[in-house]
Amino acid sequence: MLYTIHSTFDDIEGRLVADLGCGCGVLSIGAAMLDAGLCIGFDIDDDALDIFRRNVEEFEISNVDMVQCDLCSLEPDAYGEKFDTVIMNPPFGTKHNQGMDMKFLKAALTMAKTAVYSLHKTSTREHIQKKANDWGVKMEVIAELRYDLPASYKFHKKKSVDIQVDFLRFSKA
Repeated sequence: MLYTIHSTFDDIEGRLVADLGCGCGVLSIGAAMLDAGLCIGFDIDDDALDIFRRNVEEFEISNVDMVQCDLCSLEPDAYGEKFDTVIMNPPFGTKHNQGMDMKFLKAALTMAKTAVYSLHKTSTREHIQKKANDWGVKMEVIAELRYDLPASYKFHKKKSVDIQVDFLRFSKA
């Protein structure tokens, strides 16, 4: 994902990058290693950000920072067009967090000057394309992927489920 963003679109090196829902910082640290000017990860989960901090220290990376916040409660223009590029692997918005992926996408589009890169369930592509059109942004399917999602909640009935995921690029039209 990051290699494609870097090598095909030149949207990481020297850029100010935001990673929404950064978790332990995998995408943020990867962007930093690809010479982002600065990558700032945003997440609500303090435990995940503690792991992120430890990972940054272990890799001795200085061009990364993090912000603990609830993206859904940020003022819409708090970070309006402050970032060159936004990367994210948002919650897919199923069951208990329905629509969360679209809230993340809307926030990302507000924050980005140039492009947003995101992963979404392939089954939602038509809906996302309609929203992109409504919002006046161009959506491009970069790749169709398969992802083995392990069970993480008690209500999950299977050990894992194979889901089809789109790697999408959104740009200002």
